[in-house]
Order: sequence, then C-alpha cells, then structure tokens
Amino acid sequence: MTQDNATPLAQDPNALPTTSGPLKTVTVGGTRYTLLGTAHVSAESADDVRQLINSGTFDAVAIELCDARHHSMDNPDAMGEQDLFQVFKQGKAGMVAASLALGAFQQRIAEQSGIQPGAEMRAAVEECRTRKLPLMLVDRDVGITLKRIYRNVPWWQRFSLFSGLIGSVMSRQDVSKEDIEKLKEGDMLEATFSEFAAESEALYTPLIRERDRYMALRLAEEAPPGRYQNVLVVLGAGHLKGTGEHLEAPLPDNPTAERESLEATPPPSKLWKAAPWLITALVITGFVIGFSRNTELGWQLVIEWFLINGILSGGATILALAHPVTVIATFFAAPLTSLNPTIGAGFVAAGVELYMRKPKVRDFSTLRHDVTQLKGWWKNRVSHTLLVFILATVGSAVGTWVAGFRIAGALFGSGAA
Repeated sequence: MTQDNATPLAQDPNALPTTSGPLKTVTVGGTRYTLLGTAHVSAESADDVRQLINSGTFDAVAIELCDARHHSMDNPDAMGEQDLFQVFKQGKAGMVAASLALGAFQQRIAEQSGIQPGAEMRAAVEECRTRKLPLMLVDRDVGITLKRIYRNVPWWQRFSLFSGLIGSVMSRQDVSKEDIEKLKEGDMLEATFSEFAAESEALYTPLIRERDRYMALRLAEEAPPGRYQNVLVVLGAGHLKGTGEHLEAPLPDNPTAERESLEATPPPSKLWKAAPWLITALVITGFVIGFSRNTELGWQLVIEWFLINGILSGGATILALAHPVTVIATFFAAPLTSLNPTIGAGFVAAGVELYMRKPKVRDFSTLRHDVTQLKGWWKNRVSHTLLVFILATVGSAVGTWVAGFRIAGALFGSGAA
C-alpha cells in the first residue's frame, strides 16, 4: 500500500533521473529500496549518485563500504599510521601487505583513468553530509573478507592468489576507458582476482556471494521496512543481482545472528595448527637418532639443518635488499625459530630491519603512492619491511621442508647405515 505522504517522485520509479548504471527497485513493506549498480572507478557512476540523491526522492542512503574503508577514505594515510611492530607481533603483516596490494591495483587504475577509486562512494558521503541524510555502511569489513577468502580456498591455491596480487602490482599495462567501464559488470575485489574468481567456487563464495547476503542483512538491520520510505543503495554492479534477490526473498526475523556468522573467521584445522609442533618433534627426533648412531652423523644433521635454514631464509632477505645486519641476524635466527613454532624468522628479520632502517614520517605519508609501482615496495621503508618479513618467512618455511627431507634421507635413505 502506498503511503499518503510519499512524494510523487517516490511513488513512480520511472521518474528517477536516467542513470548510466543499472537500477533495481525492491519494495518491502512500506519501504522502497533502489539499488544502483556502479563501477568503482567511473565518473559516470559518481554523477549517477549525485543526481539520484539531489532528486529529493530518498530519505536515506546505504553504500558498499565498511567502517575501515570509510575511515581510510576520510584518512588516506590510515594504513601508514599503524604500529608496524604490533602488525608483525599480531601476525597481520600478510593482511596489511594484501591490503596495500589491493590499494595499489585500484590506484593504478585511478592514475590511468584520472578518477580516484570509489568516486561514487565519496560522492554519496559528500551529498549525504550536504543534505543531512542518514548514511549507512553496509559492506563487510575488507579484512574479514580477505581472511575468509584465505581460509576458504585450498592451501595450494593460496600461492596463486598471492601471485595474482603481486601481478596486479607489477603490471603497468594501460587500462582503456572501455575496460574500466567493464568493471560495471563486476566488483573491484573480483577484478583484482579476476584470473581466479570466475573459476573458483571457493573464492567466489566469500568474495561475492557472502557479501551479497551480508549487505541485504545489514539493510534489514539498519533500514528495516517502515523505518524509511525510500532508500538508495549504492553498490558495485556485480552485487546488484544477488543483493536484490536477497531483499526480495524473506529475510530472517533476527538478521543480526546470521550477519555475525558471516563475520566469523573459520579457525584453522587442528591438523594445520599441530603441524609446526609435529615438524619440530620429527626434526628433534631425527637429531636424536643421528647422534644415537654416531656422533659424526648427528653433527652432520645439525649442521645441514642450520646451513639450509640459514641460507634460504637469509638469502630471501637479500632478495628483499634487507640491511646486512638483518641478513646476518636472519641467517642465525632461522634454524632456531624453525624449531620454535611460537616465533618466526620473519618476525626476527622485520624487528631487526625496523631497528636498522627506522621508517621516516615521509615513508608513511608516501606509502599509498609508492606501492603502486613494484620498485616502490623496496624504496619505501614501511613496505620494504613488510617484504623482508614475508620473504624471510617464506625462505624459512622452504628451508624447514628441504632440511627435513635431507635429514629423513640421511637416516632412512638407501645409504643409511
């Protein structure tokens, strides 16, 4: 039933301004939700948002942003203001590096198109402030989405995802206006992982499908039927169909419980958590067996363990162009940290690098721009330290497996006594 105090424009969806992006209207109870599909890098999409809000039709606006991305939009240097030591201590270095890589991909497109990423979201925020309209942030936190992607994909595919992120940073191919407009058919995160998203259900589910459901649940919480007359929902065109279908279907009476379940990070399997301790136990057992056979064999195994771990992890920091003191410290630390699952070689390497390099204020202020180019990751002391951490960790992990197989071969191979 149409409410008597609804404006003529609100009663007639066809009276809305013509938009370049697709529109979908869903009416639930006394509330009409108008979903606008946008490209996250598009001047036309930003103009669409301004025209719709300024039409006077809507009494509330919801946008595809989370609190973290909204804060980052208001404070572009937020990423660089983090305490790097705490980032490494809390195991967030990989997530921060992934966020920087995503930002670099978006910034690369922005520099080639002349439009900042999320221009339509900025337009929505600015227009809501001007017109004093309620603004709702309905997307899931990007960090949670990345964590759920990581947990959901098979372990062997995780390296491919990391390679895809690195590839997005390394690529300097110009993006045409036509290619940018094609983003209307997808999602910025999906575009970053375009090589995998269409083929991998494990990736597509947390990246797109879960977020469609999440945004519908957030709308049910923040703008339930009857609270507002007309709500404009600004979201990437890749989410238009899915989110609209969820709004059209009956939503749960308690959307909060399901929404919180979509925010939970699946814990690692018990076997995966136990693996480092199991490896440590096997290596120490190998040393004991070696020494029990003869002292020379025991020392041979210890030395090989030390050299393989040290050389591979220390060598990885050389690839990161780490400070010489960091390289030496990593060489000696890696064989020991590999036998102690509570601390990693990457943490030691990053800590020493931070002490030796001491990032400057300018490194934080130029971080977002520097990481748009591959050489910038080495030039900027903040991103450089992240690289040292990641490469030292990878080098230590490879060294542990290589040295472990060497020990097994020496003890149980055909040439074993």
